[in-house]
Amino acid sequence: MDYPGDIVRHVIHYSLHLLVPFGISRLLWKEQWVKGGLIMVAAMVIDLDHLLATPVYDPQRCSIGFHPLHSMWAICIYFVLLLIPLWPVRVFATGCIWHLCTDFIDCLVGGVWNY
Repeated sequence: MDYPGDIVRHVIHYSLHLLVPFGISRLLWKEQWVKGGLIMVAAMVIDLDHLLATPVYDPQRCSIGFHPLHSMWAICIYFVLLLIPLWPVRVFATGCIWHLCTDFIDCLVGGVWNY
């Protein structure tokens, strides 16, 4: 059962995942901000690594450092992708980095940051 605090946590988390990328895109890529926002939201594909965990969703588990595509190695790769001079790759990398920032915020709000 969700408690009011859990509901607020979910609203914050999914707003950061689904709405804020369009704001970031508007700031960084004014002329193609809608396309950029969609690419950034598509970076949520990195959450497929949650399917490797049992249980798939655990509100008491921080995904940062737990799932392979949320590991420190993956984070380094996302930053390296920013160096590739192809706009869609840079936007996707920005989306991955923002995704991990959002998950980190969720870990803090949920009190499950382990490090």
